[in-house]
Amino acid sequence: MKEEVRFLGLDVHAETIAVAVAESNGKVRSVGTIPNRAESIRKLVKKLGPLDQLRACYEAGPTGYVLYWQLA
Repeated sequence: MKEEVRFLGLDVHAETIAVAVAESNGKVRSVGTIPNRAESIRKLVKKLGPLDQLRACYEAGPTGYVLYWQLA
């Protein structure tokens, strides 16, 4: 059985995070913008599926350290 990996791209800003998802079949879509808050990030990750099939990368300056700990 082939593992379906979903790639999560995050552009992090102080107040918001722009979110895009790339599926393993090559389709890419914008999810939109969410508040840069712990609860919003939790809801997003939960909505996107099993953690073992989710890979995240983000572009961030100093605002990315907190996000790293939330995702880890």
